[in-house]
Amino acid sequence: MIRVVVADDQTLVREGLVTLLRLTEGIEVVGSAGDGEAALDVARREAADVVLMDLRMPRLDGVEATRKIVASLPATRVIVLTTYADDASVFAALKAGARGYLTKDSDAADIQRAIETVHRGEALLDPSVQRRLLEGLNAPAVHPDGLTEREVDVLRLIAGGLSNQEIASRLFISEATVKTHINNIFSKANLRDRGQAVAYAFRTGLAKA
Repeated sequence: MIRVVVADDQTLVREGLVTLLRLTEGIEVVGSAGDGEAALDVARREAADVVLMDLRMPRLDGVEATRKIVASLPATRVIVLTTYADDASVFAALKAGARGYLTKDSDAADIQRAIETVHRGEALLDPSVQRRLLEGLNAPAVHPDGLTEREVDVLRLIAGGLSNQEIASRLFISEATVKTHINNIFSKANLRDRGQAVAYAFRTGLAKA
């Protein structure tokens, strides 16, 4: 039997999940909680195998509760079950150590499969969450002051002490194009000279010391 704790601050949702899981073969609901602190306490007390964790809860939100459960109970797996599938919550929950991420429109079979999957030590993400993660990974980087990827390349080489001619050779572009990129960098970041550009590159983290 997989020992499961359900954490959700909405009583109707929490009790509905508990009832659903108690009818599911191979799963034993050993406790429930209405906030993150209680979820942590119940998971510790009952040595839960899996915690179904809502993200938006009082006292301790689901992300922080996940982080604490993973740190103190390494054998316990956390599945985030939430209404939200926005990028910030997805990445925060996964970074905190969640092994699964489902939206609340998942059906009983989806939830059962997720519990069994993470209990085996694997990960499972809702298809909509997978799509958002892939979109986030493939999205172009957002640089300060609206600098383009090529302008950042030029700025990094300036910070590395390269001349315009050397930058042109390194990037396989003309010196005239390098000068255009530099003028754009100076204009966008309100810089006067290469010295300020170098300081800006390190200050913004675009160049590494």
